[in-house]
Amino acid sequence: MSLFVEPSSPTAAHEAARDLVPRIAARAGHYDAEGAFPREDFADLRARRLLGLMVPVELGGFGASFADYAAVATELAGGAGSTALIFNMHASVTGALAHTPEELLRQLGAPESCFAARDRLLSAAADGALYSVAMSERGTGSRLSRTTAEFRRRDGGYRITGSKAFVSGAGHADAYLVTAKDADAAEPKVSYFLVPAGEGIRVEPTWDSLGMRATGSHDVHFAVSVGADALLGGIEGITLLVAQVMPQWLVASYAAVYVGVARSALREGGAHLRERGLHTLPTVRSRMGRADAAVAAADAVVREASRRVAQRPGEPETNRWVWRAKLIAGDTAAAVASSVLEAAGASATRRGHPLERIYRDARCGALQPATSDVCADWLGVAALGGDPDDETESPRW
Repeated sequence: MSLFVEPSSPTAAHEAARDLVPRIAARAGHYDAEGAFPREDFADLRARRLLGLMVPVELGGFGASFADYAAVATELAGGAGSTALIFNMHASVTGALAHTPEELLRQLGAPESCFAARDRLLSAAADGALYSVAMSERGTGSRLSRTTAEFRRRDGGYRITGSKAFVSGAGHADAYLVTAKDADAAEPKVSYFLVPAGEGIRVEPTWDSLGMRATGSHDVHFAVSVGADALLGGIEGITLLVAQVMPQWLVASYAAVYVGVARSALREGGAHLRERGLHTLPTVRSRMGRADAAVAAADAVVREASRRVAQRPGEPETNRWVWRAKLIAGDTAAAVASSVLEAAGASATRRGHPLERIYRDARCGALQPATSDVCADWLGVAALGGDPDDETESPRW
């Protein structure tokens, strides 16, 4: 039977992702042990045209909302956290392209040519192009205001130089979303560029991590010339503004992934406990009960945040839910995986056991930007009546 799926609706995409979970889960241990990019998983995603999840229907995609994305990402993470995380990065690019309001871009001065470039990139994603995010840097992390990669205007285009870290899917992406600052500006003026893979890009294999080992999040070095249409939105210097006004792709998209990872801890933990005959112990049942409630609570918060983003993006209360979702999902995944692993016992800590891998993957959720501490601080300022985007000694981004 052919694996090809014709895009029709976000519901069809969700069903296709759910059907993939057993296949992805069966391969997750192998890719984790090898620290290798999950090629077969992405072959399956392409066959189902799921790389076009966020692409409008008229351009060949499923026309998904942020809430639809969250549902799909949660399903995929239930099979393999690394695969879902790479998919998240791709969806962050395509989702931002598809969902940034045209009227906002026009008000900011975007040229008409940027919309044709946007549609071309989205159509390519629907046809299977994979996009990666090259934003973080060694020593500064994901703080956009500390970006050291630079761009200079050259011959109707740009010359981009610099190095990026934690680039998930490095070496397998068709293009990279690169943040770079204007080398000639006195103040940080950071822009997004979508840089095609090819000459001038070097992947340095540095990724050997605790968790999410199959993401291939290597360092990537850029010394590349691009055309003017590589500037996303056709406007220089809007990166920090977009990060503050609509933070969902930079903050809350991770949340759905870690809810899925937490769900997988419940699934694999339950299977292990029943197999070992430990499921009748009251202490084990109470641990699993608390874990179940915690996952359900995190899922509810992520769903609410996703619903608000889909319906009222950029509103202050929506953004509060965005930050809540990332904080709760990251912390919950780590706590649930730890508790379930303790209930399962030492045998589940052996390399190759699903719970051992899930525990390591879950531990990464609170560390990814925005970290749990950053999220909690943002929410604390808001709870105290302040402006969390401005009331800080140094920029959050």
